[in-house]
This record gives sequence, structure tokens and C-alpha cells, in this order.
Amino acid sequence: MTADGGGTETVAIASGQVTVCWRRSTRARRISMRIDARSGHVVLTLPPRGRREDALALLRSHSSWVAANLARVPQAPRWRDGGHILLDGRPHAIRHCPQARRGVWIEGDVVHVSGEVEFLVRRLTTFLREQARTRLGACLETLARETGLRPSRLTIRDTRSRWGSCTADGAIMLCWRLVMAPREVQHYVIAHELAHLRHMNHGPDFWMLVDRLTPHRRHAETWLRRDGAVLLRDMQE
Repeated sequence: MTADGGGTETVAIASGQVTVCWRRSTRARRISMRIDARSGHVVLTLPPRGRREDALALLRSHSSWVAANLARVPQAPRWRDGGHILLDGRPHAIRHCPQARRGVWIEGDVVHVSGEVEFLVRRLTTFLREQARTRLGACLETLARETGLRPSRLTIRDTRSRWGSCTADGAIMLCWRLVMAPREVQHYVIAHELAHLRHMNHGPDFWMLVDRLTPHRRHAETWLRRDGAVLLRDMQE
């Protein structure tokens, strides 16, 4: 752990070796521990005067809990020639075309990637970000037009803890990884954020509006709880 409380290291506990990400927060009142579903690491957050020794004691005293929760973290997707990538919830085969000069393109259910193999993951990530802006943006525009709920702007980001957000000034943010989820799930998340343009809370009126905007709420919430974490994992070659 560095002087400011950050950094990553491997720590031995009773259940085996785990990767620990250290955080220090001025808002934290006590040491806390969680599993980061995106990286598969244990995150230990310390208050300003929290001690590393106490955090390690907390980690080691909960070895069984850590092992059980790490076992539930889905394996990171492997993006490589012959593997597959999700788009709108449908698997598309990845075909590496090193001699081509077309970037990334789709033919049927196959995503073709040109260039050197070491750039394959980066090119696919850029491609999906572009697809997210196009596809999620189109869904947002359609639903906004149908409902009269128009955001001030749309941004596409890579977020760790949320699929979307809406600010007080009407700006909507969507996570680019949402483009890998089924369209019904995309529709629900977008409807959820549009509903915040009228209700900046999660009260009964908000949920009534969400249910009027989309028929997919129950299915989408179940899908995100069951399968959403795998989309947050860092992609591997």
C-alpha cells in the first residue's frame, strides 16, 4: 500500500492468494471490504487514520466469505480469434483477419477484426463503444420522442458500479457495456434514466412511471442480477 493508501498487491489468506486493491477515503468512518465484480479483486477501504494491519486482520478473519464471493464472480470474457463477443445479447463469433484493412466490421453473426493480434481487444473495445453510442443513442431518442422526456445530453462512459445515471440538469450517462446486454435490458435501463427526468428519486411515483415507459422491468432486473456482472469484467485476450 502506498503512502496515500492506494495500490494493489497479492495477499495470502487461509483460502489462498487474493488480489487486494487498497483505498483510503476521507468519508469512510471504518474499514470496509467488498468484492469488485469487474476485476475480481478484494477492495479494502480505510478511513483517514485506518491502519493496514487492522484491514488485513479483517480480510483474514473473513477468509471463507471472501473465497465464497470470489467463486461467484464470473470468469472474464476471452476476446480472441474463434471466441465470441456479445452484441444486443447475442453471441457473435470473433474472426481475426490480420491482412485486412477494414478495422472492425460485422457480417451476419461474425465480427471481423483486422490488424495485429495484440490490438484485437483494444479494437473490439473501441468498436463496442461506437456501437453503444449508435444503438443506445437510437433507443434513447426513440423513447424520448415517444414519451416527451428529453435529456439535455447523452454521454457514454465505462462505469464500474452503475449502468446509467441522470443528473439534475437532465444529462443522461449510459455505460457502453450495456450494448452487450439484450435489447429488452437496454430499453429498461434507458427508461429508468428517462424517468429520473421527472422524479429524481426511487419513490412509488418513479416506479409507476418506469412501468409505464417499459414492459421489461422485471425481466431486465433479473437479467442484470444474474448476468450483468460478467459484462463488467475486464476483457482478456
